[in-house]
Amino acid sequence: METQKNRIFEIMNTEFSRYLSAQTDLDDDAIRRIESLASARSLRRKENVFQAGEICRHKVFVVRGLLRTFGTSDDGSEHILQFTPELNWTLDAESYDRQVPSRVSIGAIEASEVLLWNKTDFDILLKSTPALKILAEQIIARNMHYSRQRILMTLSATPEEKYAEFVRMFPTYLSRLPLRMIAAYLGISIKTLTRIRHAQLQR
Repeated sequence: METQKNRIFEIMNTEFSRYLSAQTDLDDDAIRRIESLASARSLRRKENVFQAGEICRHKVFVVRGLLRTFGTSDDGSEHILQFTPELNWTLDAESYDRQVPSRVSIGAIEASEVLLWNKTDFDILLKSTPALKILAEQIIARNMHYSRQRILMTLSATPEEKYAEFVRMFPTYLSRLPLRMIAAYLGISIKTLTRIRHAQLQR
């Protein structure tokens, strides 16, 4: 069992190394130092990294799989804020930065492999590794831009426009997500989503 865990960790580090090499000019020693502070975790389908009410204590990098960030209403309905596929980062920024209980959960949609850095270690890495800090700032800027675009879409677009934009932005998600999750992300009912998809098939 321990040998299998080590093998999985090695594979995850290899994928992460390739990602960092493609995104930054970090040398091998710097990449190994970043990797050395990470812990590896395998998530079962529907297993949470953490859940609402807990503090988000880690930066999360998805090596394989697909995660979602979501909140749940009092009536049990789910509202999905974000999907995070492989080779992407995720966290609840408010909970992580302020170290306060999160209002959302992050969980695996499919079996996933992730790397995690606790806040103390990652803050040290950002201070000591300028290239990693630049990458982190670029990711934050992209996320802020996308969040603003999504808010505008949510406030002004029709259900048909929301779905069309989703298909344009995330074509590979259609085969990986159940309809209820797509509806929960778009903020429409599954009945409406089914109607939209049926209408498209009739064209």
